[in-house]
Amino acid sequence: MNNEFVQNWFSQVKKGTLSYIILIILDEKEYYGYELVQEIKIHTTLEVAEGTLYPLLNRLKTEGIVDAKWIEQESGIPRKYYTLSKEGRETLTEMKKIWSALGTAIQKIQK
Repeated sequence: MNNEFVQNWFSQVKKGTLSYIILIILDEKEYYGYELVQEIKIHTTLEVAEGTLYPLLNRLKTEGIVDAKWIEQESGIPRKYYTLSKEGRETLTEMKKIWSALGTAIQKIQK
């Protein structure tokens, strides 16, 4: 078995699905960055570094997929909370269709 190949493949799969996972989580409620990392850890086996998450959230914000707002805390520094925008909800709906179709196709050819 070529472990390097498998690791590279998994890295690409993870990179390609992380946006989808984030949108699914944000569909439930708003989260700040650290909470998102924790939710991903709870619901998946993926390890996501904050250094990976924040640039992705910024890209999603720039593309209009998520909205962000700073919220003051009773103690400590303000936190930036992320939610799905209207476009983000529409995007997530399309992504769910694509994911389902892809899963169905893979199930058909998998033995």
